[in-house]
Amino acid sequence: MTIQGWGLILAFVAVLLALVKPVGLWLFALYEGRRTPLHAVLGPVERGFYRLSGIDPAEEQGWRRYAVHMLLFNIALMLFTYAVLRLQAVLPLNPLHYAGVGADGAFNTAISFTTNTNWQWYAGESTLSNLSQMLALTIHNFTSAATGIALAFALFRGFARRKASGIGNFWADMTRITLYLLLPACIVYTIFLIASGVPQTLAGSVDVTTLEGLRQTLALGPVASQEAIKMLGTNGGGFFNANSAHPLENPGALVNFVQMASIFVIGMGLTWTFGKAVGDTRQGWAILAAMMLLLLAGVGVTYWQEAAGNPVLHHLGVAGGNMEGKEVRFGIAASALFSVVTTAASCGAVNAMHDSFTALGGMIPLINMQLGEVVVGGVGAGIYGFLLFAILAVFVAGLMVGRTPEYVGKKIEAREVKLAVLAIAVLPLVILGGTALSAVAQAGLAGPLNKGPHGFSEILYAFTSAVGNNGSAFAGLTAGTPWYNGLLGVAMWIGRFFVIVPMLAIAGSLAAKRHTPAGAGSFPTTGGLWVGLLVGIILVLGGLTFLPSLALGPIADHLAMIGGQLS
Repeated sequence: MTIQGWGLILAFVAVLLALVKPVGLWLFALYEGRRTPLHAVLGPVERGFYRLSGIDPAEEQGWRRYAVHMLLFNIALMLFTYAVLRLQAVLPLNPLHYAGVGADGAFNTAISFTTNTNWQWYAGESTLSNLSQMLALTIHNFTSAATGIALAFALFRGFARRKASGIGNFWADMTRITLYLLLPACIVYTIFLIASGVPQTLAGSVDVTTLEGLRQTLALGPVASQEAIKMLGTNGGGFFNANSAHPLENPGALVNFVQMASIFVIGMGLTWTFGKAVGDTRQGWAILAAMMLLLLAGVGVTYWQEAAGNPVLHHLGVAGGNMEGKEVRFGIAASALFSVVTTAASCGAVNAMHDSFTALGGMIPLINMQLGEVVVGGVGAGIYGFLLFAILAVFVAGLMVGRTPEYVGKKIEAREVKLAVLAIAVLPLVILGGTALSAVAQAGLAGPLNKGPHGFSEILYAFTSAVGNNGSAFAGLTAGTPWYNGLLGVAMWIGRFFVIVPMLAIAGSLAAKRHTPAGAGSFPTTGGLWVGLLVGIILVLGGLTFLPSLALGPIADHLAMIGGQLS
């Protein structure tokens, strides 16, 4: 580890903390439906959408109606994407004449991008046409991100409103988030990327001469526009197979820093928005403090392990850190930080190959996802996932002080606790169930490149990433098979929507309750004790659930490396 490496990490945290309130203020304006400076230009567009679709943005929806509209919207988009991928060969903007995607692959990809997972079993530059990249995938990057933020707004209203039957209007939330946040931010972001050397063209490829004098064909396409929303919307699906390790997606250190910051900026801003929504910004800062503690702990362990290097090579007299699978342009510190950021959020973009990390260095990204990706988390999904843990934490705190638990003025009763447990239990049930099934079935065992603990880790990582809607991978796993395309597709859907529906039910239940002022016996939810309790609850739930599987995978892999074993 170096001073420069830690300087990069601290500068990254400082820049993001400085952006929390400005971004949170903009998000709060959208949450309330207030006018922004962009309304002068985009207001008529918004009103036009409502007139064309017959939507009254002021009409309130109960949680059930909000959930049904959200589900129907996402199902329709998923079917549309499936059709585009299957018909790719006969559709325009296919300069390299790619064939249509197979049934199981199209099924997996359609669900993947609908759920904000962006898991890619394929190499984008050699499988998908420009039209598929833009129409089937990039559109989903906007809509899946907007869906996550809209759902966070719905839960915020549940905590903030008093004796109300509605939690907002799904269509109005989606329209405002897309028009006034994601679209304008991505236009500016795209221009920055183009200026930095990221291509934006409808051409399929270009022939170049290398420094050695050889001819090489480089795949091209509308990369910059997809890259912008890929990061800002915590989507993660890259135009190229190497993702943000590819120089045409991530040309240098400045772009790399901006990409990492853009993964977190909306998720961190939403913590301040939550505090503002419930009338006490200290609540948001407390949540953010808990997130930052978990983030810095994860970065510290990953950077330490990658800088320490591989014990097997040390036994052979080779010193130095672990540079396998990393870009020399970025080095160990930037690669370790990126890996933690992308898995602490539900992004999944990578600038280094996680499968080549040391055993414990690769375990931290795995743990980040197994904790529910609430360490900032995906746009919207991170904060509403974190609030589910907050409900459980305040329930535990209520048991400590011997009274009905309360959080931001709302009594937390049996219904909310049961729904929170139901939502949180989805992750371990599907992750461990899918991993166990694939670790014994012949079709599942055909996937891992490695045997032993590391091969098990490749399977565990795939299901953790799918259920957590992350999309990154231990790429040694051959996942483009009917077995993994089908099973991981189902896991992505369950991991997204089987969490959302109980969460919306909680929002509806809380909105109907009256506000309860804090009393002498109330547990404080803004200080260090509360932050520690939140972190403890998250770690205990994740640790108790996943420790046995981690012991079979990365921990056993680490112990084998210490003993000098190669596999």
